[in-house]
Amino acid sequence: MLRKASIKDVKSIQKLLSHYADKGDMLSRSLSELYESLRDFYIIEADGELIGVAALHILWDDLAEIRSVAVAEGDRMKGVGREVVTACIDEGRKLGLKRLFCLTYKPEFFSKLGFRVVDKSELPHKVWSDCLKCVKFPDCDEIAMILDL
Repeated sequence: MLRKASIKDVKSIQKLLSHYADKGDMLSRSLSELYESLRDFYIIEADGELIGVAALHILWDDLAEIRSVAVAEGDRMKGVGREVVTACIDEGRKLGLKRLFCLTYKPEFFSKLGFRVVDKSELPHKVWSDCLKCVKFPDCDEIAMILDL
């Protein structure tokens, strides 16, 4: 079941994100960050368990980031990631955003959803504020991608 996240989901979201952050696949998110940005998140539940998550984080009047995309290991390759990211894209369109971007290690996944690879220099400097927390900064090896809405 796809739905917007609620307060009761925060610790489960953090646990799923931490699984991938510990592998170096994404940034970790503190509980305080998750509570502050809770309205950004969509989740998918199956049998009462969180199996997928993604967030739409608005940065400016025409730009938002798709971030914190994660799917439980046992539920990968089942369309869960596509469903939560598509929910974010749909919300971006409804809000009147012009572009969505992501920083990813999975460009194949995002290209199937219409994103295209861009040089990181095409993104405004504001998008790098979270990057300062990353152990890989400033030598980011993620791929920047944009979806024009």
